[in-house]
Amino acid sequence: MYRWLLCFRYLRTRYIALASIISVTLGVATLIVVNSVMAGFSAEMHDRLHGLASDILIECHTSGGMPDPEGHLREIKKVCGDKIAGASVSVHVPSMLGIDFNGQQIARHVNLVGLDPETYNTVSQFGQFLLHPDNKTGVSFDLREDGFAPDREGFPASGWRYRRARAAYEKALQFERDRIDALKAKQTEAATPQLASNSTPATSQSTASSSTASSSTGAAAADHAGPTMSPFFSPELLEDSGGEAPKVFDPSQNQYPGIILGISTCSSKMRDADDVVRDHYYCRPGDDVRMMFPNASENTKVVNQKFTVVDLYESGMSEYDSTFAFCRLDQLQNFRGMIDPQTGTRSVTTIQLKLVEGASLNEVRDDLRRRFPADMFAYNIQTWKDMQGPLLAAVRLETTILNILLFLIIAVAGFGILATFFMIVVEKTRDIGTLKALGASGKGVMSIFLSYGLLLGFVGSGAGLVGGLIFVSKINEIAAVIEKITGQEVFDPTVYYFTEIPTIIHPFTLCWVMAGAVTIAALASVLPALRAARMHPVKALRFE
Repeated sequence: MYRWLLCFRYLRTRYIALASIISVTLGVATLIVVNSVMAGFSAEMHDRLHGLASDILIECHTSGGMPDPEGHLREIKKVCGDKIAGASVSVHVPSMLGIDFNGQQIARHVNLVGLDPETYNTVSQFGQFLLHPDNKTGVSFDLREDGFAPDREGFPASGWRYRRARAAYEKALQFERDRIDALKAKQTEAATPQLASNSTPATSQSTASSSTASSSTGAAAADHAGPTMSPFFSPELLEDSGGEAPKVFDPSQNQYPGIILGISTCSSKMRDADDVVRDHYYCRPGDDVRMMFPNASENTKVVNQKFTVVDLYESGMSEYDSTFAFCRLDQLQNFRGMIDPQTGTRSVTTIQLKLVEGASLNEVRDDLRRRFPADMFAYNIQTWKDMQGPLLAAVRLETTILNILLFLIIAVAGFGILATFFMIVVEKTRDIGTLKALGASGKGVMSIFLSYGLLLGFVGSGAGLVGGLIFVSKINEIAAVIEKITGQEVFDPTVYYFTEIPTIIHPFTLCWVMAGAVTIAALASVLPALRAARMHPVKALRFE
């Protein structure tokens, strides 16, 4: 009992121990905050990466793609059995996106994905990243009337209502331009009546020949451009549709094949005059864009196709939001010529698999690699973790290094405890001699200092635990206060694509941080305790 009474007495009266307690407290609190933030980032990143990609991805590297995807799926189900929860096929092709923005052409390199709207959501969380609420539950490549991004402040008007208004505006603008050109022509003819009268026959003949040449040129261009360059629907575009192509494409009534763009492919984050980060859009749902991509034939040619933007895709991962665009699978197969003209079999470039809960990703991957060996099939079979391996490994390495560096803070506190205890042993030499003369054993004296070290560790780690948890719960408010004081953003949304700092507190992390801090404090008290235990009572009483 006397040991604990002495420990609490020294804890209350020895203010030099307060420095050691503060060091342990800061170390524990910092470790808790850093691990909570890193765990939040990792979990957010894992959720988004896994939501964007399926469990297993089978990619075909040949230009013509993977023929007979239904046969491949049957073979995959034979290999994997009941481990398959869902499957979907798609076509991936590198493309060039062209956007007309205020008379300027913006070009972006993107990965165009042709997907099946019925099955793609069974292998990924594609729908939840779209802006229109109806598309979150059922993806559609038909333009919606309106209602895009209802929770997003400042999102521009989009949909059919915007498309009709823009078409009417452009039509009125073109009419006004034609009227002004006609007035200028009349003024020119009135200024030179004689010249106009003398040149009328020649002009008429020239005009007629020019009209004939223009008509023939336009017809030839329409014949060679196919469904991609002409403003009219062609028979190829409406193949197997059961309808006829309209004579004239009216943008207020018709749309091109639908496309969903990654939000960063058609926008950029900038700060306005009030220093608020906002998205500036180059196009929006209802606008038309142009995509250029190679066809699937051996004699590769460029397909130049117009699309109508029907929605935007925002996952929060810049790697995906700035490089992906999505359209219907069957339309992309038609455009690229990925249909066997004799059998009508369609080809794909990618098969995505969703596994049942608890199934081993690596086991299924290895089984498929044995069935489709690399020396026979030009397939790349990998899990979603394999695809993001370098990124996930970098996050784990960063977390490990931060933990090691921050534990050094607690180690410094341990050296402070060591020095403090040596000072106490020297200062209390006569008291130690008195205790031994009164019958205290060496183990009893040693236990005083060990108990004192444990008490310092418990008090410091406990205070650090409470402080760290409070800091984590108020981390976004604290970041806002720091931003106001320093004028610098602690968490720049243009870089991290998060609206707030994500945090997750794992109980296991709290336990090992506190256990590590208490252990370091206890180990720091071992040497002073041994020195005190080995003191001879007579020599200690004679100590001056």
